[in-house]
Amino acid sequence: MNMVRQTLLVVILASVLQVSMGGVYKVGDGSGWTTIGNVDYKKWAADKTFAIGDVVVFEYNPQYHDVMEVTHAMYRSCNASSPIATYTTGNDSITINSSGHHFFLCSVPGHCQSGQKVDINVVRASSAPSQSPVPTVAVPVPSPSGAAAFYATFGKSVFAALTICIFA
Repeated sequence: MNMVRQTLLVVILASVLQVSMGGVYKVGDGSGWTTIGNVDYKKWAADKTFAIGDVVVFEYNPQYHDVMEVTHAMYRSCNASSPIATYTTGNDSITINSSGHHFFLCSVPGHCQSGQKVDINVVRASSAPSQSPVPTVAVPVPSPSGAAAFYATFGKSVFAALTICIFA
């Protein structure tokens, strides 16, 4: 009976802990969110696979830039007159909570027209269950860059260690 309880505990823990920690992406990588250096944000986004739960980080000088989330039509025409959301801190972390396209641009005159806009396309998650034998564990950490480093180092091993302790 003890083995049944342990197995049930592992199943319950796996269900509770099977929360996937999203990736963290700094828009423009080392260049950040800028008009300097001819950053190609379309190319930057094209080689990434974004998922629900991912965080996109816009780092910029707030004296010269901002971030507006806009509709597709507004994105295409570089119109920021009625944004969905406005960000102005210079270090904006935006968690993606839905699939589909998420359009962002800088509303400073001329910046969007010169290419300071990005389309974050989030693919719809598969309805099939994960094939991973060990679920990932989401652990809150203070900063997006710290989260990525922590997850890369400890993500799946935390659950594996917990499972080993239970069965030991």
